[in-house]
Amino acid sequence: MVFSSLIFIFLFLPIVLAIYYAFPSIAIKNWILIISSIIFYAWGEPIWVLLLLASATLDYCNGLWIEKYRNTWKAKLGIVSTLGFNLGCLAIFKYSGFVVDNINALTNLNIAQPSFALPLGISFYVFMSISYTLDVWYGRVQAQRNFGSFLVYIANFHHLVAGPVIRYGHIAKETMERRVRWMDFHAGITRFSRGLFKKVFIANTAGALAEPLLQQDPATATVLGAWIGVMFYTLQIYFDFSGYSDMALGLGRMFGFRYHENFRHPYIAKSITDFWRRWHISLSSFFKDYVYIPLGGNRYRQVRNIMIVWMLTGFWHGASWNFVLWGLYFGILLLIEKFFLAKILKASPAIFQHIYALFFIVVGWAIFYFTDLTQLLQHLQIMFGLTNAPLSSYKEISILQSNIYWIAFALLACIPIHRKMQNILAAKCSSSTVVATDMMQSVIYLVISIALLVGSTYNPFIYFRF
Repeated sequence: MVFSSLIFIFLFLPIVLAIYYAFPSIAIKNWILIISSIIFYAWGEPIWVLLLLASATLDYCNGLWIEKYRNTWKAKLGIVSTLGFNLGCLAIFKYSGFVVDNINALTNLNIAQPSFALPLGISFYVFMSISYTLDVWYGRVQAQRNFGSFLVYIANFHHLVAGPVIRYGHIAKETMERRVRWMDFHAGITRFSRGLFKKVFIANTAGALAEPLLQQDPATATVLGAWIGVMFYTLQIYFDFSGYSDMALGLGRMFGFRYHENFRHPYIAKSITDFWRRWHISLSSFFKDYVYIPLGGNRYRQVRNIMIVWMLTGFWHGASWNFVLWGLYFGILLLIEKFFLAKILKASPAIFQHIYALFFIVVGWAIFYFTDLTQLLQHLQIMFGLTNAPLSSYKEISILQSNIYWIAFALLACIPIHRKMQNILAAKCSSSTVVATDMMQSVIYLVISIALLVGSTYNPFIYFRF
């Protein structure tokens, strides 16, 4: 089940909200969330609920074990157990096919591919479990003694299958004590409806435009077509993932949780460093706190540490060499900025900084898109005029002309214009006017999104495969 589905919007969510608010007890509310989250997760492949519960149970017990035997060798067993089990699950379910493919390619063997599918959300809930156990180990948080409260942290359907990567310390209090005011619920509906609109109206449209341009025969491709295909994909992946994050944050507010922001308008970045402070913030902070700093951070072998982190960041996104290349690509760019370009960029005009950042971001999404390295190389060659492909054709011009208003709207949505308008409205109007405006906006978003969902079967979600 996905948030951007009619079943979720009209059946699952209203029923869960009604039952949830029918009981005042926080313990009962927690178990309502747990049961509904298990149903949500099991909607597609029920068998993987067992893996989710096994991971959660192990890490719950390890947290208590580490706290009990803190500062002794026994506590290390909890860390080893958590890392071994969770990373082992990732290795088996996400990367075993990749390993088999590469062994077969190197040795000419014919080892059979694993037949199991990737469990939904495994990359997210595994990282959440690991971060919890490590935070208990470092003494940043106390171990959660109530299993129900711990399951609310790990298995909450708001963030279960597509993040963000929530830190236990951010919501520890809310797993045991929370109160939802009308303004929280209102803010949650507004955020959810805006995220749904971003996903359905912008991301889905961008994906439908990008796919034929990126998948076309290289013999018929043009330079312009190659570029605008990647640019449409650039819009798709941002509004797809940030839209889903908005929906997750909105759902959290409806149920009394305040999750941290995961995106801060990354396409207004003035450098690659700035971009990664704005894009998928929860993942970047995970690798910083649990990989980069323990390796030595800025103090010891900084270049090595940065390259390890970005190789792992790429590999987290998928079991394919293009993701590793994508991570290393950004790692190298970050090193170049850090040691050579930072002062030059800072002294340059803002427009130049934006163009520089967007150029390398867009090229990066081309690397990200093509899992076949031969296709990737062909597409990059076409983009940079290294083939006999013509500059443009009527087809690409027609696509741009017929979608010009949608393109303008999507580009405007990349900048914080909505927040600025809200600030102006709040400064000049009464609170009741602001609330009424938000409600009207939410209704418009929902009506448009639902109309598009009813009238279309194209509703992919990119980050489900991670």
